[in-house]
Amino acid sequence: MDSDCETRSRRIRTKQEDDHQATSGIETLPREIVFDILSKLPISSLVQFKYVCRAWRVITQDPNLVDLYNSRTAEENPCLVFHCDFPIRNQLYFVDFHADKDEKQTVRRIQTPFCSSMPEFDVIGSCHGLLCLSDSLYNDGLYVYNPFTRDYRELPRSNQYPNQEVVFGFGFHPITKEYKVVKIIYYKNGHRGLRNRFRISSSEVQVLTLGSSTWRSLGKVSHDLHRWPAQQVLVHGRLHWVTGPRRHRTGRNLVSFDLGDENFREVPKPDVVGLRRCEYHLFVMRGCLSAAFCVSNGKMEIWVMKEYGVKESWVKELVIANYAPKGIKQEVIQPPFSVPKAKGKSVRVLCVLRSGEFLLEYKERSRALVLYNPHSGKFKDLVFQGLPNWFQTVVHVGSLNQIDTLIGM
Repeated sequence: MDSDCETRSRRIRTKQEDDHQATSGIETLPREIVFDILSKLPISSLVQFKYVCRAWRVITQDPNLVDLYNSRTAEENPCLVFHCDFPIRNQLYFVDFHADKDEKQTVRRIQTPFCSSMPEFDVIGSCHGLLCLSDSLYNDGLYVYNPFTRDYRELPRSNQYPNQEVVFGFGFHPITKEYKVVKIIYYKNGHRGLRNRFRISSSEVQVLTLGSSTWRSLGKVSHDLHRWPAQQVLVHGRLHWVTGPRRHRTGRNLVSFDLGDENFREVPKPDVVGLRRCEYHLFVMRGCLSAAFCVSNGKMEIWVMKEYGVKESWVKELVIANYAPKGIKQEVIQPPFSVPKAKGKSVRVLCVLRSGEFLLEYKERSRALVLYNPHSGKFKDLVFQGLPNWFQTVVHVGSLNQIDTLIGM
């Protein structure tokens, strides 16, 4: 018994000494210098820093550090989250991405503590360190999750309709300071039309403000948003989508949903030659709404809206040449689920790094990540240890944000 007490006492004294040394070391530096150093750490290192001692944990909870870390990480080296969608859609991986590293970086598994209640899921979006996940089997379950603190909240259930298709959105409005989930439901009647497809008969838009217990209905939506894949882009507190193909329509339009006033609006498109036949997707470049158009010979035109909402401000920044990554030349078993087939390989712009390099995701028989340098015109294949063959990449700002603090619960 005496030995156990002595051992416990030594552990307490050691813990106190470690806390005192850590606290003394931190307190000798100005707080802005400490924040500057910590804001440059990858999220996995910051998590380890948090658990060194109580004093260091307090530092990581400082709102000023959290804000600085979020802004700096998003610009310099974002964290990449990979949603593995084969053979089942329930695995998340991540890598602390550093574009200047030549050696192979290793992806690590992210545990989802709610996997028993939601065995398969889709990633709706990422915002301020939070992932929003939806049930891919039943279109019912919704979770907001910080993968690095393992803090999560199950969101309230909303109305369900038979034969429905859903487009989700998740984002934050900088003025109202509110996080919202948007659920756009398209009903289908029981009569099959051309090509054995259901005909959409009605729709409903539902909105949930995080921290609230109920969904609000905004009525019908007049826009047919593209549902595969429905990639949202958040700019100036507005979610953006590309509309789906419609008969007797010229091309696909851009539609925004303002998270502040909760209204849909059409956004003017650039005047791209052959726009009617071009497939394109949206992304963010230096805070501006941007679009990548797949044109002839596998090339991709990059257009940027310099002044939001002004059609004349669309500028063609550059053209990315056709490229065949080494990672998609290998023969890989095709997933059994239905995936729309494009002509040849497809490419998607994930983000633009502070260095000006473009991070691209290629998809054909498998998927591959590539860096493109617009100054030199050179491509660089990225190889990560442990990365699955089939995945969807999410550009994520890793953070120690607490959900309760962010949404005021």
